[in-house]
Amino acid sequence: MNVVLVEPEIPPNTGNVARTCAATGARLHLVRPLGFAVDDKHLRRAGLDYWHLVEVHYYDSFEELYEANRGAPFYFTTTKAARWYTAVCYPPGAFLVFGRETAGLPERILQAFPDQLVRIPMLPEARSLNLANAVAIVLYEALRQQGFPGLK
Repeated sequence: MNVVLVEPEIPPNTGNVARTCAATGARLHLVRPLGFAVDDKHLRRAGLDYWHLVEVHYYDSFEELYEANRGAPFYFTTTKAARWYTAVCYPPGAFLVFGRETAGLPERILQAFPDQLVRIPMLPEARSLNLANAVAIVLYEALRQQGFPGLK
């Protein structure tokens, strides 16, 4: 599986996502600009000693990432979607895409992929979930559907 963070802003969130990727074997794709330096101590601390287990790829834009992985299935998590994340059948190798902590995914991306948007249900009063928690929820659902390949 592939986890994509588009313009993440908060180092500990990205570190926690990296730790989840390390525990599941998912690849982590980071789309610039990043709101931190990759050697940020908070980023490293949140990822603990798991960084050597994570395959990390960097891109200068979402378009660069998409072109490099054209043909792969992409799913975009947003509070603006109508379909729940559990209503999708995630194939192996899917790209699970998440936006910035403060603004979510850019509107241009949401408009380009209207049939691939999913949401995590929550109370209407809640604006959003923590990025690292949202990644874990959707990633583990995708892995559950596949029988948790390679995990014990």
